[in-house]
Amino acid sequence: MTILRLAIPSPLRRLFDYLPPDGTEADDLQPGMRFKVTFGRRETIGLLVEITSSSEIPANKLKPARELLDATPVLPPTIMELARWAAGYYHHPEGDALHQALPVALRHGDPCDYRHSWFWHADKEASLECLPGNAHRQRSLLEVLLAHPQGISQEALKAEGFDPAPLKNLLNKGLAHREQHNPYALSAQPEILRQPALPLNQEQQSALTGITAHAGFQTNLLDGVTGSGKTEVYLQAIAHCLHQGKQALVLVPEIGLTPQTIARFKARFNVPIAALHSGLTDRQRLDGWLAAKDGHARIIIGTRSAIFTPMAAPGMLIIDEEHDTSFKQQEGFRYSARDLAVYRGRLENIPVILGSATPALESLHNALEGRYHWLKLTERAGHSLPPAFELLDIRQQPLTDGLSEPLIARIRHHLHQGTQVLVFLNRRGYAPSLMCHDCGWIADCSRCDAHLTLHRQPPRLHCHHCDTQQPVPHHCPQCQSTEIMPMGAGTERTEQTLQSLFPNTPVLRVDRDSTQRKNAMHQITEQVATGKPCILLGTQMLAKGHHFPRVTLVAIINADGGLFSADFRGMERTAQLILQVAGRAGRADHPGQVVMQTHHADHPMLQSLVSQGYDAFATLELQHRHLANLPPYHHYAILRAEATQRGRADAFLSALRQQFTSHLQTSHACQWLGPFPSPMEKRGGLFRAQLMLHAADRKPLHQLLQQLCSFLEQHPEARKVRWSIDVDPADTF
Repeated sequence: MTILRLAIPSPLRRLFDYLPPDGTEADDLQPGMRFKVTFGRRETIGLLVEITSSSEIPANKLKPARELLDATPVLPPTIMELARWAAGYYHHPEGDALHQALPVALRHGDPCDYRHSWFWHADKEASLECLPGNAHRQRSLLEVLLAHPQGISQEALKAEGFDPAPLKNLLNKGLAHREQHNPYALSAQPEILRQPALPLNQEQQSALTGITAHAGFQTNLLDGVTGSGKTEVYLQAIAHCLHQGKQALVLVPEIGLTPQTIARFKARFNVPIAALHSGLTDRQRLDGWLAAKDGHARIIIGTRSAIFTPMAAPGMLIIDEEHDTSFKQQEGFRYSARDLAVYRGRLENIPVILGSATPALESLHNALEGRYHWLKLTERAGHSLPPAFELLDIRQQPLTDGLSEPLIARIRHHLHQGTQVLVFLNRRGYAPSLMCHDCGWIADCSRCDAHLTLHRQPPRLHCHHCDTQQPVPHHCPQCQSTEIMPMGAGTERTEQTLQSLFPNTPVLRVDRDSTQRKNAMHQITEQVATGKPCILLGTQMLAKGHHFPRVTLVAIINADGGLFSADFRGMERTAQLILQVAGRAGRADHPGQVVMQTHHADHPMLQSLVSQGYDAFATLELQHRHLANLPPYHHYAILRAEATQRGRADAFLSALRQQFTSHLQTSHACQWLGPFPSPMEKRGGLFRAQLMLHAADRKPLHQLLQQLCSFLEQHPEARKVRWSIDVDPADTF
């Protein structure tokens, strides 16, 4: 008997057995194929994991799959192994993990092929004289085809207002023909490079040699200060990979970085490049995914989920800004794309490059232990010098919407010099809160333990945690006073203030609100690229990967943001963000300056960063982590629970810990912390609690988590709460 073991997206941590559809030959089946199946009361897609001849379910109770959707596997064996390993490591249902490795269109059962994009051409012998004078629409259409000898897509013709009907008439008359177009199809290009590579300094050349000299798997930590030319090392390493006939996958942390990365890669390389990120339609993502899988796209650039993209000839994996928390999925399947890249590199025996100016402490620890090949770039490329730091103590100083007079004077000085200024404030909106001056009422979110942020464009109160929005009140709902005022300053309010202080200088705001429109970020960077004096104001979107050669001053309005975080990673995140933002200054011939407004100018962490740099800070922080049994010296997991009633999640975790430690086998190598309420207990209308587990070795921790999952799936109280396991959590929020 042939039995199909299918992975189905569900919260159950198991595979499901089905019989083959009628008329299906067992010899034609391979793991990685999709089947349409009935699952409970719904119809869904199952992915074939293995073919077996036995089942725990009696044969007469097995259902046949309804339909085989693919002639060949949609997922290659390496990607299936990667997703299955990730499901086991992160203790996530295997069916859901395997489906996360598929594009959304394939999860819905769409055909695994390219969009049929037809290009129309005029025949060689075609001319307007071949048509009668009264065939106006056909003549207009043929005139357009004659003007585009390389062909024009049917979609472009529709966009120009042409009706498809005359195309058929031209086709029937032999005056036009159509060809199916694959935008990623390889064309015979004489040269891989469109532009010559830039000359490398000694450190860059040494790093490139260290990467390319090793043919198989090796994890390289490219630790280079901002402006040291890490991207040029990437480009030349990729060129080496392409010359060997292989493909390269590049992951970036944010969608906003993808267009500029693609533009830079297209300017250098003469090969098809595919982009994969959530800003594309499902159809566009499937086309790019297929181009990578078939080997048409030689370079693939994507965000976190692109780590599961199959490649016909894998050659290299690059994780840019590897320290960024965006590489860790925070909901559902809580995987780390950075860590999966290392595992995938080992699976496919290819080199992995982790690049950052401020590497994660875990990556630095692996480099110190010799697990990663540590490549350092300590000098800026070209002749640019590192920026000069200044801690501006603003205690007892008057502030204008958060801006001190000395900072305003420095901004004015740099603008008068004809250069540009970057002002960093990691706070969206007009003001962080709205307050009644008479009674002290503050506009809070009813679904979260958080204040509502005031926005002016358009006017609204907005919770950035659960996305609740409501109109701005004219009266205080508590005392009916009209003395309602914004408290604090966000990017919108600071933009207004800077525009009033510098009316003749453009102020360009960069945050999630101002860059929602299509091409908005591209238009901003183009305006900055002109080199004319301007003020760039933004959130952490400005901290990553941008090259602004005319920016000579970086002003950090609130440098104290994460100094006293409840999260043990708060200090690390703050240091990384400060140095990433500071790295935007002085990247060309103009010397750079970084001014940090702070109420804690004598804080040892700030002093260490300013005087000794990130390496000294990281060394000190690793010592603290080692003494406190924190990552990377101990391995952590968080069991989270949330419920609609206050106290239920906390009570569930308390009872769970008591029952589990009393009645089931548990390792003494693991330690329990909690349960305790989450730092933001109420979020999105749910009350949240968490239980932390940690151990010096991974093995006993994962054995305990496996027992926990089995116990929770059969626990009657577990159905009354929503629970999840987060292995190697990026934060404790």
